[in-house]
Amino acid sequence: MKTAVVWLRRDLRLDDQPALRAALEAGQVPVPLYIHAPHEEGAWAPGAASDAWLQRSLQALGEDLRARGSGLVLRRGDSAQVLAEVIAECGAEAVYWTRKYEPATQPRDARIKRTLREQGIACESFNGALLFEPWELATQQGGPYKVFTPYWRSALAQWRVAAPWQAPAQLPAPPKLGSDALASWGLQPSPRWDSGFWSHWQPGEVGAHEMLAAFVEGALQGYREQRDLPDRIGTSQLSPHLHFGEIAPWRIVHALQSLEGAAPATDRDAYVRQLGWRDFAYHLLHHFPRTADHNLDARFDRFPWAASDEEAVRAWQQGRTGIPIVDAGMRELWATGYMHNRVRMIVASLLCKHLRQHWRVGARWFWDTLVDADLANNTLGWQWVAGTGADAAPYFRVFNSVAQARRFDVQGRYIARWVPELARLPVAQRFAPWEHPEALKTHAPDYPPQPIVDLVQGRVDALAAYARMRATA
Repeated sequence: MKTAVVWLRRDLRLDDQPALRAALEAGQVPVPLYIHAPHEEGAWAPGAASDAWLQRSLQALGEDLRARGSGLVLRRGDSAQVLAEVIAECGAEAVYWTRKYEPATQPRDARIKRTLREQGIACESFNGALLFEPWELATQQGGPYKVFTPYWRSALAQWRVAAPWQAPAQLPAPPKLGSDALASWGLQPSPRWDSGFWSHWQPGEVGAHEMLAAFVEGALQGYREQRDLPDRIGTSQLSPHLHFGEIAPWRIVHALQSLEGAAPATDRDAYVRQLGWRDFAYHLLHHFPRTADHNLDARFDRFPWAASDEEAVRAWQQGRTGIPIVDAGMRELWATGYMHNRVRMIVASLLCKHLRQHWRVGARWFWDTLVDADLANNTLGWQWVAGTGADAAPYFRVFNSVAQARRFDVQGRYIARWVPELARLPVAQRFAPWEHPEALKTHAPDYPPQPIVDLVQGRVDALAAYARMRATA
């Protein structure tokens, strides 16, 4: 029987898997292959938290394939070379994969496709990750969008969502090929600082579907209002599953659309809009590939960032800034590999604006510690807060960490959970404990008595820096 290599990347699922489907519909035996090639990711090779998730996701995918009579081949090395070896070993007549959009991997994939076709190997790639691929939407002038609202308006005007596809319960048995031991790749961190993650997460397709079901049955109701409240599960928490391709975005859309009448349309639409924001991030990275390391808004190439402050950055990373909502977010990140989105904006604003550390410093830390670290979304998010990118929060909009905490963590429960030494303070004192030195000394003597930066003066300095940049225009 004819065989085809199904080259798996960040599409670690069987349902809604267009590469797998292509092989089956062509009457070919799929040979599922995952190639570990972090050296081909350029300056943004996956971080430690991503590697830890990948280890478990590949384990889960391998088990799912074996349960269907197939299997997963694991190889490490240069992608083109490994593909050539596997094609020769199994006599494959075709290779299928789903597309990636990062600046380092797009040209590599194009070269591989061209080479394989020249060698007489059928080669096709598919959309496996987005509602709209980066080149599918354009302005009336034919260029890329830089603002989300008109981008999303265009998406809705051209709306079409792929139909869900369920993988067969049985797959053809592939030829027996050599496979690396997953443990030999060293994906698990040492020491095991990720050990606390796995009470929160179940990597793999089953975990993704269970998370979607939990969202539909729970947080979707009231999502529009509660998604900004970090003291509760008010979001889908599907971002790491989406990043690793354990669930397709169109399956999520279909699940929400099936609830018509059972869930408020405003909540469903608000969530689908977030999927659109994710697509928009890929749109920007594709059209402006330098933005992973450089400002989209070139004016900020002249911005007077403060000198590198390793002590302040370390306090920020460790959740020891003395600003409770910031410390809560950074400790949640370290404990779970995740941070609530509203809190991400708050901690990023403190770093970029009050401390005036370059946004790349924060982007790198998130890249290494987030289980949902995604180059497109990480880049868009940090430049949005820093004010240097598309759809940016203007630089002169500086988040007040205390006001944000009082508004979105009204009872101080999020702070109490992740900064437990402050739980003994009355709620009103948890947001700015330095204003209550005696209570802080009595109940939380080890907590920083003062913030690492004066919030009022930090804002003044940030605005002054912005004014200096504008004056040099």
